[in-house]
Amino acid sequence: MKYREILKTYWGYDDFRGIQRDIIESIGRGRDTLGLMPTGGGKSITFQVPTLAGEGLCIVVTPLIALMKDQVANLRSRGIKAAAIYTGMRTSEVVTALENCIFGDYKFLYISPERIGSELFLKKIRRVNVSLITVDEAHCISQWGHDFRPAYRRIAELRDIFPSAPLLALTATATPEVVDDIQQQLNFREKNCHRMSFGRKNLAYVVRNTENKAAELLHILGRVPGSAIVYTLNRKKTKEVCEFLTANGITAEYYHAGLSPESKDAKEEAWKTGKARVMVSTNAFGMGIDKPDVRLVVHIDLPSSIEAYFQEAGRAGRDGEKAYAVTLFSRIDKQVVARRLSDNYPPQDFIREVYDEICYYYSMALGDGLDCTFEFSLGDFCKKYHRPTLQTDSALRLLTRMGYLEYVEEMEYASRVRFIVDKDSLYRFKGLPADYETLINAILRNYSGLFNDFAFIDERYLSRITKLSRHRMYEILVSLHSKRLVQYAPSKKCPIITFTRHRVLGSDLRFERAVYDERRAIFGDRLNAVIAYATGREKCRSKVLLEYFGEKDAAPCGCCDVCADERARTAVEPPQPPLQGIMQLLADGELHALEELDSLGLTRDGMKALLRDLCDEEKIIIKGDKIKLNK
Repeated sequence: MKYREILKTYWGYDDFRGIQRDIIESIGRGRDTLGLMPTGGGKSITFQVPTLAGEGLCIVVTPLIALMKDQVANLRSRGIKAAAIYTGMRTSEVVTALENCIFGDYKFLYISPERIGSELFLKKIRRVNVSLITVDEAHCISQWGHDFRPAYRRIAELRDIFPSAPLLALTATATPEVVDDIQQQLNFREKNCHRMSFGRKNLAYVVRNTENKAAELLHILGRVPGSAIVYTLNRKKTKEVCEFLTANGITAEYYHAGLSPESKDAKEEAWKTGKARVMVSTNAFGMGIDKPDVRLVVHIDLPSSIEAYFQEAGRAGRDGEKAYAVTLFSRIDKQVVARRLSDNYPPQDFIREVYDEICYYYSMALGDGLDCTFEFSLGDFCKKYHRPTLQTDSALRLLTRMGYLEYVEEMEYASRVRFIVDKDSLYRFKGLPADYETLINAILRNYSGLFNDFAFIDERYLSRITKLSRHRMYEILVSLHSKRLVQYAPSKKCPIITFTRHRVLGSDLRFERAVYDERRAIFGDRLNAVIAYATGREKCRSKVLLEYFGEKDAAPCGCCDVCADERARTAVEPPQPPLQGIMQLLADGELHALEELDSLGLTRDGMKALLRDLCDEEKIIIKGDKIKLNK
């Protein structure tokens, strides 16, 4: 079946748009391909169509669980077999998904980059007929990218397993340096990049200078109707801004990475369905969210890179209708942004001291510690050693990049249950409500060894098969715990630290240029680019953004605030009334040639009549071919 026929059959479109067909045909020829497409450019079509046109399965590597679930559901609704493997699935569910890909004629398998390191995954995936490997958010593989993720480096292992499968890398934000690095890191057989202009004619970029951002936000929301996203830089502020908007009669929700999955889903649904007009969020929200009618994106805080800003702003107006991306800028923002450099890259001596103190915190002796893992409380550590939170968090992330330890900000531990009475005693226990028995039976049917040791349970799965809410299950398990029928340890999220090397002295830490000096310089350049964008008034904002990503010949957009100001400055002023023009010309009291009046636009007869009237009123004096004001 040809590409256009597949597109029409499954998606109902008559033809491709932009560079979709170029990318698809490149993949069809077996070429490794990098596609640069803006948010809303239709990236998924570029790997879904060629996969359906051939034999075998496409592995899609993406860091976005929400995107995995949405795309799998979308494909299944079109009669296309697809599966996803993500954090939180039970081992049996992972095995079932992989077995389906081996035997079930599945066409798509979505995974996170971290999954590639799983022995179970690597063992099973070798038996799958893989025809294409797709890497979404491909800038994450580049150490020069704004969202570098070390796990992306393992994608090369898939290339070793499936050497004949072409690789498609997709991203919406990449500078020329990152474009080259992506292809190198993914071992492209030859350079092959298809680029779509990132220009958005329907999106107006605006910077508002204000010392009262809250009032300006209300003003903007009052002027621009429709769905909106407001971005802030910290979790606390998302709630504060949300409460401020709600108090002023605007329906809003807030969103950040620290919320529970249930809370995230509920807030996202409220925003998607219009129950909440505004979503106030950190950068945790937006990727993979399919809502094309967002009319407004506002940045209350300046982002830390043009890449992040462009991606977040690009979530407005994906339906092609007029939309606005507004940045609020105040005088202190320059200082706030400048502090981020030292917050994200603290001095090397500070990092050495934090490393030593982490070792003291866990009583780790010199030469010990390899592969030791501990729960970690950043707040407790900083209080004990009198350390600033932001810089300490950054120091731990840098120590992770340096290879001395692995700092995971939020490791989720599943709930655990153990029955402390034997099976007979459990069934003899009288008076349990029906929902108690429903949950107990579900746990016993799905998990083994419960009477000998703790077993991890998947509360989402149990909720689905018992029809009990997770809150109700929690209440039941706590009650059974109090009755001394079970031991129950609820799920929790907490940071962990794993020592990936034997302990050394902090003074012996090695700071490689690529890990610290070079990345610190790049981060500083990114911050400067953001400040230049916010303070610049001479060049079209769209042109500034596009030139940052290598589009040197971009034309002015004509709709940003800079273009609007330029249009107002250069607008042709309406011609002055002839009488006013004559009086202004003669205001200096000097003699002027009559021919100077030709520029006023009157006909010869009209000028004669006007001058005669002015002479009769004794306002002017005419001497030959000269004229002057009669004072």
